[in-house]
Amino acid sequence: MKCARLLVVALVLFGGCGVGDPEIGAEVDAGVPGDSPEACGLLDSDLERSVGWAAVHEAVFSKRCGCHTTPGGLGVTVTGFDLSNRAAALKGGRNSKRAVVPGSPCESLVLAKTSSSPPFGSRMPLNGVPLSEGDRQLVVDWIAEGARP
Repeated sequence: MKCARLLVVALVLFGGCGVGDPEIGAEVDAGVPGDSPEACGLLDSDLERSVGWAAVHEAVFSKRCGCHTTPGGLGVTVTGFDLSNRAAALKGGRNSKRAVVPGSPCESLVLAKTSSSPPFGSRMPLNGVPLSEGDRQLVVDWIAEGARP
């Protein structure tokens, strides 16, 4: 138990898994409702392909969002934001139900937080390499298509 407390204190002090970002999951205006992804600074959507949860989870979330995809992971524990399954991703964190807004990438907090300059708090993955254009494009396309299963 003592080791667990020390780990949490270290992560808070030095960053990691969003612990140093108290606003993860906070409800914010991540974009303009109804605007296209291009209008709010996101990548052009490539709706030529069909993107489902399994493709996005395997290619992006499971590889780059470990704190939020591991059951009981620190990101899930601290913020309530869980990307381990589609239902949890759509639910959002403790303070927001806007993490993924099907059909509205501009309103989806998951894209705002992975941008180069998020509207609040730290960019995710915290202290990690930013998502590639291809990874962000896959997430944009999935959300724009309605965040289908």
